Amino acid sequence: MKVFLTGGSGYLGKATITALIRRGHAVEALARSERSADAVRALGALPVIGGLDDLEVLNAAASRAEAVVHLAQADSGEADLAAADAMQDGIGTGTYVHTGGTWVYGDTDGVADETAPWNPPALVAWRRPVEEAVLQRAARGGRPVVVRPGLLYGGENRLIDMFFTAPGKQAGAIPYIGDGANHWALVHVDDIAELYVAALKAKAGSVYVGVGGVNPTAKDVALAISRSAGIDGKTESISLKQAREQMGPIADAFALDQQFTPSRARAELEWTPGHTDPLAVLARG
Repeated sequence: MKVFLTGGSGYLGKATITALIRRGHAVEALARSERSADAVRALGALPVIGGLDDLEVLNAAASRAEAVVHLAQADSGEADLAAADAMQDGIGTGTYVHTGGTWVYGDTDGVADETAPWNPPALVAWRRPVEEAVLQRAARGGRPVVVRPGLLYGGENRLIDMFFTAPGKQAGAIPYIGDGANHWALVHVDDIAELYVAALKAKAGSVYVGVGGVNPTAKDVALAISRSAGIDGKTESISLKQAREQMGPIADAFALDQQFTPSRARAELEWTPGHTDPLAVLARG
């Protein structure tokens, strides 16, 4: 299958291109710079020079493809929807896979699934109208699919490294917010990449949470990170106020208490996460 992908030179994008090519798909990937183009080319994808605001480029690339996987993060909801519209117009009746995230659900009441009510922190509140508009295309003959990944780990651990590992190493203790009893819905980057591949065969209008099914507490994650950072067992509690001062609005997302099951993706797409011990992976770094 010919697949057009955005965000190909990023953390998740690299893993997804690798998974797509391993499964025999031909990939074109959006690249904003020559450096990004070199990165996706090295993975076996053909670069398409442009950004998410180059709507004609997106539309043309989508029209050449049989499926689109939209991974890149736009600057705003309006920009994300404009890009999604351009690509959905281009792909027509081909599969369009859009990226959301589990943070839109807010705190969960125990282990939840895709039917949980939305209660997003301000950081991701813009996603709802975008995803609703994307999914409405199913009624007009499109094949939209939404994947909502949990918090990614493995490899570069972008968000975890930026907001916990790096500052924790500098301070001599890995932080966690409050008592650290809140759960994180983690998913390994290689597993979620395989879910995007599996989603190419999903029914129009489908929504999947992309999680590993193991939801450790934030404090246990901090302890694991402390081992990989060489400061074994050294963690510290910070208040939500402190976290907001240090991290900005994303602190409210890290403070969420979330537990999710990947049962729908298992049943409908035969997708099974291969990484079932996130704490061991995080401890190794």
